[in-house]
Amino acid sequence: MTITADVLARHHITQEEYQVILKELGREPTFTELGIFSVMWSEHCSYKSSRIHLKKLPTRSKLVVQGPGENAGIIDIGQGYAIAFKIESHNHPSFIEPFQGAATGVGGILRDIFTMGARPIAVMDALRFGPLDDPHNGRRNRRILDGVVSGISHYGNCFGVPTVGGECVFEPVYNGNPLVNVFALGVVRKEDIFYAKATGAGNPVIYVGSKTGKDGVHGATMASAEFTEEAMAKRPNVQVGDPFMEKLLLEACLEAMKTGAIVGIQDMGAAGLTCSTCEMGSRGNVGIEIDLMHVPQRETGMSPYEIMLSESQERMLLVAEKGREKEVFDVFEKWGLDAATIGVVIDENTLRVKDHGVVVAEIPNASLTGAAPMYDRPHAVKPFRAAPIQGPSFASSDLTADLRRILSSADVCSKRYIWQQYDHMVRTNTTLGPGADAAIVRIKETGTSVAMALDGNGRMCSLDPRLGVQLIVAECCRNLSTVGALPVAATNNLNFGNPERPEIMAQLVEAIEGMAEACAFFDTPITGGNVSLYNETRTGEELVAIYPTPVIGIVGLLPTQTPVSMPFRNPGRDVVLLGGLGHCDLAQFGGTQYAKVILSDLWGVPPALDMHYEKRVHAAARQAVAEGLAESAHDISDGGLAVALAECCFRTTSPGGGIGAAIDLASDLRPEFLLFHEGPSRIVISTANAARIHAIAAEHDIEVHTIGRTVEGRLSIRGSGTLLIDSPVEELDSIWEEALEQLLRD
Repeated sequence: MTITADVLARHHITQEEYQVILKELGREPTFTELGIFSVMWSEHCSYKSSRIHLKKLPTRSKLVVQGPGENAGIIDIGQGYAIAFKIESHNHPSFIEPFQGAATGVGGILRDIFTMGARPIAVMDALRFGPLDDPHNGRRNRRILDGVVSGISHYGNCFGVPTVGGECVFEPVYNGNPLVNVFALGVVRKEDIFYAKATGAGNPVIYVGSKTGKDGVHGATMASAEFTEEAMAKRPNVQVGDPFMEKLLLEACLEAMKTGAIVGIQDMGAAGLTCSTCEMGSRGNVGIEIDLMHVPQRETGMSPYEIMLSESQERMLLVAEKGREKEVFDVFEKWGLDAATIGVVIDENTLRVKDHGVVVAEIPNASLTGAAPMYDRPHAVKPFRAAPIQGPSFASSDLTADLRRILSSADVCSKRYIWQQYDHMVRTNTTLGPGADAAIVRIKETGTSVAMALDGNGRMCSLDPRLGVQLIVAECCRNLSTVGALPVAATNNLNFGNPERPEIMAQLVEAIEGMAEACAFFDTPITGGNVSLYNETRTGEELVAIYPTPVIGIVGLLPTQTPVSMPFRNPGRDVVLLGGLGHCDLAQFGGTQYAKVILSDLWGVPPALDMHYEKRVHAAARQAVAEGLAESAHDISDGGLAVALAECCFRTTSPGGGIGAAIDLASDLRPEFLLFHEGPSRIVISTANAARIHAIAAEHDIEVHTIGRTVEGRLSIRGSGTLLIDSPVEELDSIWEEALEQLLRD
């Protein structure tokens, strides 16, 4: 086939990149080779726009066993055990085919975990959709949400892994480009960790799992381009998953690993067989030669191009010790799975692909990995603000009504409709699940627990990506500290628009640099992650990019104990505000839920963050939890103090609809700011020993105020003696609990 400009465009390869390919090969590529280059050099696989900046991230600590570069990051949790964790995106596929797009996103991240030898024990998800009540796109957004949630629950529930938490946000910028980011975590003994590295010339290369089909061909390339009105034509690019097959694959892989016959293993995710062969060879400084006639196929007449680029799910590639193949085959036969020797490790650092003995592709591994383009794309400088720094003048006539509206808004309301579709208790390790500030799972083997939190705030990042992402890191660490966990490591998913636009590239650079500063400060090195670019939709002449949406997942360690949760437990307890009332001005109010829901506006800058102060608040919260002083604890974030207090009144089994609180706040802040500003470094605690919490706060040099008492059934908030908010808890709870399902019905 002649390689024309049109052919290159369909493969998203530029003329300049094609010249590099010609130089690397010393000849024109075959069509199969062109396809291999297109997926390996895609943004999704090569990170060609972000790689130069990702090097700025901190990646090491005394606990990090494996940092970026493998299928998942690994940290040491003591007593001979480690945890593997990572986050990945499946954004474009989930718009085109919501159910399978989300389902295979779960399947892919689970394989990343058990490829390392770890058994998955928890999943979380960060979701972004267009508004459910959008007059033009609402019906489609509701369909996408239902499909995505069904896909996640189907795959996770059938596989048998608990989905223990996450977040869900709605903004018009996600109308044509939803985000589906999935986090997974697994546990492994340190001596049982496996790596995706081929070694030993002459060792057999074994294909295991599902047969290869035509689904998912060019999935990685599709995920590296903007959407158009013809996006639905890309349905064949979306993979189809089988969670029951993946469960068998998990058990078979873990059992085969224990035989000692396997020397390297890699899942076939993005770019399928292409990525697994060339990356395993490259990591081991060897090559792999395969013959496609041996690849199990579920369709007849597949071309070498299709076989190499297929992203059919539930497939793995193993390198076994020569002479021990039967041990591997016996395990996979026991589990009813295909296993076939398709090639061999060779001394040359080359990927060689044959089809019935005829060479159809022969490419040096370094050409696919080391020679992949790396761009330092132009990036504009500030301002990033979506609106003028000075916001509108306003004054509320009914603050209780404002609270009700915010509680019933899609971002803030209960997400029970979503998470009740997930089995979050399977495997019986979940001690704190969906709806909490952080999820907690027990590690039964060590007698300890791991906490995990997932956070993102595109509105704040649209105003200032650097400060916005630092606030996300701070909130994630604060969520963990609120439940008593020490944050120790992080993963990230960077969701941005087209990096070829300088203003978008500037958002990405600022976010990465801000993340690097914050993660270094909070001692949470990045052990891996994902970059998802070209998240924008072209409709006619209009090009709509998403907000810069970095999502941070941070894990923390704590002893196994009765978890501290959000709701007030008993009346007659002091309500303590750790960190103080905070500060706010009009400019810092523009990214809040109040500005979004009540004023329908966005302006200004994110709230200021003092990382030293924030870290001291975390330490004080952990100490209060460790000493058993906190009956309940909840950090202040979306919606501010009033929403946090209301949420502390919800989700209890107490008669009368929950425990309320009588609060009196002494502050010079105007009432709207006092109740609804979203400044960081603040945690609400209910306690029977406020004096000791005050003493802990003094030890850590942070503000603390006893702001009221828990009472039966009512939330009232006064500001310097003036009644600002007053409502039965049951009424607020009902509004908050029913809002999402109402939006889905309308």
